[in-house]
Amino acid sequence: MQVLTENYQLYLNGIWTTLQICFYAGMLTLLVGTVIAGFRVSPLAPLRAFGTAWVTVFRNCPLVVVLFFVAFAIPTLGLNASYFVFGTIGLALYTSAFVCEAIRSGINSVSAGQAEAARSIGLGFTQTLRLVILPQAVRSIVPPLGSVMIAMIKNSAIAGAFGVGGDLYETGTRLSSAQGEAIVPVLLGVALGYLIITIPAGLLLGYVERKVAIAR
Repeated sequence: MQVLTENYQLYLNGIWTTLQICFYAGMLTLLVGTVIAGFRVSPLAPLRAFGTAWVTVFRNCPLVVVLFFVAFAIPTLGLNASYFVFGTIGLALYTSAFVCEAIRSGINSVSAGQAEAARSIGLGFTQTLRLVILPQAVRSIVPPLGSVMIAMIKNSAIAGAFGVGGDLYETGTRLSSAQGEAIVPVLLGVALGYLIITIPAGLLLGYVERKVAIAR
């Protein structure tokens, strides 16, 4: 375990960079996933078709393929950014399909009578979704959404393989390859770093789930 004690600062920096990736990707994927979920339940056929196509493509494509496309195809359009940005965007786009389905399942759990009552008092589709349906759907959304976000944190290791730099994946690669450290303790340190992130996140999500259940 000497590797861990001698390089703890590298691991701390890796945890911090991984947290940044997960935070920005999480915010973006929640935004995109919610919008796509709205498309999926929209009364307009073109929006439903777009939402279905989005989920089908990103849910059935490997994350590596999505990251390759974002990192190497988008720059050909003249849009240049760092690999940190591209990795975060790719991770968010991939995860948004699963977030969308978690939110859609929550929307579908709300009684249809709620939407009919909202329409009867003159609310439009967007107002009904935002003011009536989503607040009630939160109770059903939290558990599957929590699982999706935990999976996203673990998937950030794949994003790190695309040259993000400074994350836990890159820290393990640097210590094992460039500095020649023994691979087993290095990987144990990387695994511990992800546990430091995922366990508190799981506890927080469990707390939120209990609070929602009490509110029910």
